[in-house]
Amino acid sequence: MFGMLRSLWQYRHFVLSSICNELITRFARSKLGGLWMIINPLAQVAIYALILSNVLAAKLPGIENKYAYAIYLMAGLLAWTLFNEIISRCLNLFIEQGNLMKKMQFPRITLPAIVVGSNLLNNVLLFIAMVGIFLLLGHHFSAAMLWLLPLTLLLAAFALGAGLVLGVINVFVRDLGQAVPIILQIWFWFTPIVYPVNIIPEGYRHWLDLNPMYHFTSAYQEVIVYGRPPQVEGILIIGALAALLLLLSLFLFRRASEEMVDVL
Repeated sequence: MFGMLRSLWQYRHFVLSSICNELITRFARSKLGGLWMIINPLAQVAIYALILSNVLAAKLPGIENKYAYAIYLMAGLLAWTLFNEIISRCLNLFIEQGNLMKKMQFPRITLPAIVVGSNLLNNVLLFIAMVGIFLLLGHHFSAAMLWLLPLTLLLAAFALGAGLVLGVINVFVRDLGQAVPIILQIWFWFTPIVYPVNIIPEGYRHWLDLNPMYHFTSAYQEVIVYGRPPQVEGILIIGALAALLLLLSLFLFRRASEEMVDVL
């Protein structure tokens, strides 16, 4: 593992330039450019907020802002968007870059590093746009916002670990690439993002503890919506899970790297 990290550091300029080139190529012929990275999630927020806020806003305790539901929704989507994009990109990463992996000699660990770096940049731009909207809606922030930095890093590590495992397996079992998008859609609706936790009957809420993304989205919502630090127990759980999953994925990636090239 330390060898992969050393290779990643040696090729850091390649990773950074690839992230920049990816963003430039993605929006080269677009008049709105990088705005498209934030228009889609913000459009989803606007749709959900306009349709559902009148029904659900009153069920957000402790918030008097009439736009509370929209703020709650944006906080959850900020976490989910980062997770979903990293998973989706890593799922087909090695298949899409198969020719490059066969023709060039370079540390393959740079490929997921580019994905994570690109999506973190997208997430930062989305967060900046959301902050502007929060201020327009009259929402105030507190020092608890500083928790977003470690939360984002933990979420990126968790998503990278899961994405690498799925990406490696998908090289050998292509059905996984068709199943994961469906699973992600189901997972989204089983995570309290569009709806608040208090509408779930108390007898079923304990099942949420088995959902890793619930710990992330609830932490984001605590910090952004309510302006208070997330629960320490939840942070410890997701931190340990992210570390274990990342270590497992790096081990699997290292063992299967050569076999993937042969299969591709």
